[in-house]
Parts: sequence; structure tokens; C-alpha cells
Amino acid sequence: MILRDCPSPNFGARRGVDAPDMVVLHYTAMNSCEEARVRLSDPAIEVSAHYLISEQGDVLQLVSEENRAWHAGAGSWGNVRDVNSHSVGIELANTGSTPFSAPQMDALEALLADVLKRWSIPPERVIGHSDMAPDRKLDPGSRFDWRRLARQGLSVWPDNDLTCPVDEVLFEGNLSAIGYPLVGGRLTAFRLRFRPQAFGPLDGVDMALAAYLALCFPVDPSIRNA
Repeated sequence: MILRDCPSPNFGARRGVDAPDMVVLHYTAMNSCEEARVRLSDPAIEVSAHYLISEQGDVLQLVSEENRAWHAGAGSWGNVRDVNSHSVGIELANTGSTPFSAPQMDALEALLADVLKRWSIPPERVIGHSDMAPDRKLDPGSRFDWRRLARQGLSVWPDNDLTCPVDEVLFEGNLSAIGYPLVGGRLTAFRLRFRPQAFGPLDGVDMALAAYLALCFPVDPSIRNA
């Protein structure tokens, strides 16, 4: 992992917390890593991230982990409303329509392992931008390999090939137990991460996967529904 300092002026102090307790992954949706770096460092645009990883696997640090980068925007995860204050934001240089390169994924795994160890962040607290803002975001998208991260203990994956009867109320309750906010687009966001090839109405596979995750990785055990 090649780490390079490229300081961005777009940051502030974390609010209400002393240290990050989650990680949010993004894609840049731009044509090049350099184009993304310039945007994430432009004070007029007021966006940033802690890290930007190029297609070649170069890791650029834009904001210190101790500070609050401006990457998440409106959204929530469980009872966390100010996601920026709670998280480390990692941007992957990708247009959103192409596969993520092997060097880029290798660099992400190395970086994530360091971040999670440094701040004692559990793998279920590594989420996508689309997870915390399902009504407005798609990144890191259907081409991102969440299962690969889970194999390295850097995220979670539902180890379940069962189906369950469709029950929309139970499904929505399980999504809340996992952490998804109460906004539109939750089924789409859930599938984007765990069943990127699935379409159509809620089905028994969705039910079983959500039940497994809610049972094993609830953001708050007191709201467990599975």
C-alpha cells in the first residue's frame, strides 16, 4: 500500500465523538483519480474524504482520521445521524460503471485492516454510501465486491442460502435492525449490496438474508426483529 499525503482544506472537528466508529465506502463517479482529488480538495465545493484510492492502488490521504471529513452528507445508520462525525470516508476512483481493479481492491483491504484495528471498528460497521442514504446514493455500486471484504474479516456477508415467507413488515423491521434508515429505496439499497443481480418485488431470499443479518449483526440488540 503506497500512502501519499495530499491535504484537503475541507474538514472540521468531529462532533460529539472523539474517534471514528464506522467506515463509509464510496466511488468517485469521475473520469480519473486526479479529477476526483481536485474536487475533494476544492474549498468552493466543500466535499472531501479521508482517503482516495486510485485505480493503480495508490492511497492518497486527504484528511487526518482524527478530523471530520465531508463525504457522507444527509443520511443515517442505526442511531447515528451525523455520519461524518462518526466515520472514516474512503473514496475509490471509479466511474460507477466499471469493475474495481485488483490493485485498488488490494490497497483497500490493506487500508481497511489498518483503520479497523487502529480504532477497534467491527466489520459490520463498514458500510456503503448507499446503505446510509438509500434514497439518494448508489455507491460503491453493484460491481463492488463486498463478499471479498467479508472473507478478510473487513465487512459482513450473509452466509445463508435459505428462503423465508414474504412478510414486508418483518423485512422492514429487520432492515431497521441492521441499520438502514427509514427512507425510500431500502430494498434497492439492500439488494445493491447483497443481491446486485436481483430485481422485482420482495422475495423469500431477501427475507432470509435480512433475517440472518439482523440476528447476527444488529446495530442495537434492543431492536432485533429476527
